[in-house]
Amino acid sequence: MLILVSDTSILIDLERGGLLESVFSCGLTLIVPDLLYEKELEKENGPYLRALGLGVVALTPDELALAQTVKRQRPTLSLSDCFALCCAMRPACALVTGDKALRSEAKARGRKVYGLLWLLDQMAASNCVDTTLLYTGLSRIAAHPRCRLPADEVKARLNAWAPG
Repeated sequence: MLILVSDTSILIDLERGGLLESVFSCGLTLIVPDLLYEKELEKENGPYLRALGLGVVALTPDELALAQTVKRQRPTLSLSDCFALCCAMRPACALVTGDKALRSEAKARGRKVYGLLWLLDQMAASNCVDTTLLYTGLSRIAAHPRCRLPADEVKARLNAWAPG
């Protein structure tokens, strides 16, 4: 079973699209490192995310040391990003991120990296989430001024998931 280590941007986009409940209902396992949860999620909607099924994990001492090394080497990454990267380096884990710098670093370290559109595709393939809900959610996400998703890929999915 693949365990998906999420960064904050993915969870924010899912919330924007009204898809948080759906992502946890289709058999996907999402986790975040404890530092990311405590710094970026706990006060906002952390307990809600935990109730939905979000896992929170601690890094081992070796992973903590690696996270600090990565942070020194890549100062553009936040410490939370470095924690997520190190967590995603575990066997059976992959990173899910919308952050270009984090994606690049994970790929350079030979890790599997996916984005929001891949995650939505998995939700569609599970047949647990109605494509009309995915259409509405992706439309909301794409309409946000800070959306950085590739327009052609968004359009292709919206066409495939269009109601009727």
